[in-house]
Amino acid sequence: MIVLGILEKNSKPMWKHILFWSVAAILLMLTFGLSYGNYVNSFYFVTFLLPVAIGTSIFFNYYLVPVFLLQQKYIKFWVYTLYTIIISLYLEMLVIILSFVIIANYNYNELDPLMTNIFVLASVIYLIVLIKAFSLLYLRLRRNEFKVEQLINEKEALKTEFITVRADRAKQQIKLNDIQYLESMGDYVQIHTKSKTVTTLETISSFDKSLPETFLRIHRSFIVNRNAIDKFSRTNITISEQELPISRTYKSSVLMVLGQP
Repeated sequence: MIVLGILEKNSKPMWKHILFWSVAAILLMLTFGLSYGNYVNSFYFVTFLLPVAIGTSIFFNYYLVPVFLLQQKYIKFWVYTLYTIIISLYLEMLVIILSFVIIANYNYNELDPLMTNIFVLASVIYLIVLIKAFSLLYLRLRRNEFKVEQLINEKEALKTEFITVRADRAKQQIKLNDIQYLESMGDYVQIHTKSKTVTTLETISSFDKSLPETFLRIHRSFIVNRNAIDKFSRTNITISEQELPISRTYKSSVLMVLGQP
């Protein structure tokens, strides 16, 4: 259940995990089968060995790397990696003992030397772990590149995207990226941009529903453009030297979005 929980947190589809470990199992069976000359015994041996490889790989790639290495906690990462290596070596010794009992029927000479060489077994497991690690690193880099590209595209879209409001008996187009904040004045809303203030009879609630996620409701009377924020505290947001209050109603959601606990 723990293993499934860790894998479910990873965005990679389950069938890809199954495919990877199926290929790894087949390659191990072929390798040990060629050396041992007995593919049935090789199948049993890989059955014993594979859980150690899977457990080591999952713990290293889905826990140690994201929780410690990617968070720049290097000392803890290397300490826990050392513990992982030691534990996996003990588990490999258990694999050898099981093979000695079940496959060789307590006759050590019947075991293939490749199956009793702890250095070879460790090399096999850590090679699989590293292959998995590099594949995951490549996928993470690709996802990050996609996210960066997506953010750039969204920012560029904001530069050219407009909203249309009725003001001064005519319809006006205002660039979203030019808007700094919106202020409710009772029956009308003032849209404060970098160069002017536009007054419209629309409600601030209608803007709250229609504006993109870059706009943040901080008060029943204020919506701000997150890209225009100069600084903020737990009670105020400053835009172009104008302090805007954060109300209690929106405080927790605002601070969460802005990254302050």
